Amino acid sequence: MVLCPDFPRTTGLARAAAQSLGALADRIATDAHWLALALQPRGLTGTGGDFSVTGWIEDMGKAISDLRQEGARTVFLVGMGLGGVVALAAAAADPKVGGVAALATPADLSSWAGDPRRFLEHARSVGLIRGKAFPEDLERWQRDLREINPLDLARLVSPRPVLILHGSEDEVVPDLDARALADSAGPGAELRLVAGAGHQIRNDPRAMAVLLGWLSRQ
Repeated sequence: MVLCPDFPRTTGLARAAAQSLGALADRIATDAHWLALALQPRGLTGTGGDFSVTGWIEDMGKAISDLRQEGARTVFLVGMGLGGVVALAAAAADPKVGGVAALATPADLSSWAGDPRRFLEHARSVGLIRGKAFPEDLERWQRDLREINPLDLARLVSPRPVLILHGSEDEVVPDLDARALADSAGPGAELRLVAGAGHQIRNDPRAMAVLLGWLSRQ
């Protein structure tokens, strides 16, 4: 399986997200006996390149290919926040992906795409874009962001298994998004809302127990 992080909202969270994702991969490998890869997509602390949604999807595709070369027969994807959208997009494009777990994942990126210049400046401020001349084609960078529809991607993953895991008190992505994603994913989807959990749901032991249980049933 491949784990994809969320888009960090502050500079400090970029490094913390990378570290916690590696720890989660270790736990999944130990407790659920999966070969787990913690993806560090372009732009994150310690990686090269600059952030773009399509770039993250390409990085996920490369990670899937690497695991297959290591002998994995079936690859599942787990993503947090924007990483959940990336996981859905990669699975929608690759019918051999076994399933997807999307944690605290938005069903709509309109707030990101509505003011792309502001989002670009935010990406620079948190360190995900360091190249002064990036992006070379701002219009294309914006279009890629606008054209990604998580609900459509969830439909394309169906009927493969999908776990939508969300905190009832998520302060960034409302739990209505989780319900919409589960509805779009169809009968193969499992919706689990964790009472009182916020957006950093990977830090909630109840949520991780749900994720590990779901993985063990696949």
